[in-house]
Amino acid sequence: MFIVDSYSLAVIFCVVTMLCWGSWGNTQKLAGKTWRYELFYWDYVIGILAFSLLLGFTLGSKGDTGRGFVEDLKQISMANYASAFTGGVIFNLSNILLSASVSMAGLTVAFPLGVGIALVLGVFVNYFGEPKGDAVILFSGVALVVLAIIFNAIAAGKMNQKAGELLKIAEEKGNSTNRKGIIIAIIAGVLMSFFYRFVAAAMDLNNFESPTPTMATPYSAFFIFAIGIFISNFIINTIVMKKPFVGTPVSYKEYFQGKFSTHMVGVLGGAIWGLGTALSYIAAGKAGAAISYALGQGAPMIAALWGIFIWKEFKGSSRTVNILLACMFVLFISGLGAIIISGAN
Repeated sequence: MFIVDSYSLAVIFCVVTMLCWGSWGNTQKLAGKTWRYELFYWDYVIGILAFSLLLGFTLGSKGDTGRGFVEDLKQISMANYASAFTGGVIFNLSNILLSASVSMAGLTVAFPLGVGIALVLGVFVNYFGEPKGDAVILFSGVALVVLAIIFNAIAAGKMNQKAGELLKIAEEKGNSTNRKGIIIAIIAGVLMSFFYRFVAAAMDLNNFESPTPTMATPYSAFFIFAIGIFISNFIINTIVMKKPFVGTPVSYKEYFQGKFSTHMVGVLGGAIWGLGTALSYIAAGKAGAAISYALGQGAPMIAALWGIFIWKEFKGSSRTVNILLACMFVLFISGLGAIIISGAN
């Protein structure tokens, strides 16, 4: 199987992870013009599972180092199967809850809150589960990235105030709905902070070349993780389809009536996210789980870049908003730099 043999390549993989995690949402935005999120999410999950298989039979099966994909799946213990599978279930639940919280409390409140909690708690969980890198520099970098996310939220909030959208949302949803959305965002962030560790725990992060018997390689662990997402989706997403947080219920009949091109947009979104996640696990052997996770969770800033330069969400913004955005990028780049340096020490 393919193995990362240098820290610099591991960092490059983690940066690609961040780009993928921050970019897949564009496919949801494209599909969302004619397609409900609950229906899009099925294609997204299928895309993750299909990509995990493709990766397993290509990079996971080539080369002379490590164990091959199929060979590895045969020898993994039930405990490690359960750990990686549980990671998939936790991710799926947290991701759907985060999307629900955005629909209830708004993107500028729910997303930074949920992702910020996931970033901070996730780095703690992954670092103390498998310590690697300078803790002081690592957590300083994480703090800078969290500040960048906050600056982005403030800038987006000021844009909404300018358009009078916050008042409209408050009038339509009421304080109780917003409060409920915030609570769900907190729950989603806490859950999301744990999924990565469950998958990492199933792998021998210290020796991908000759993994401990009964433990998984990144390729098999990612595949089991994807199965966990797919199977749990029959329960979680079915409930959300029948009792959506926002809007009317949707049916499986509507899903199968969708256009092939619309389905493919969702599958592409899942493949993009899957690529980022797989590279993060592959890089974790050299960079460590905490650093790989922390770099990937810089994704909101990548999403902000798409919003600014492609979707023109900040067009006509005030000088104050522009200053906030500039500070956001400075903090973000500084935070990423600190996280990278922490692993080199």
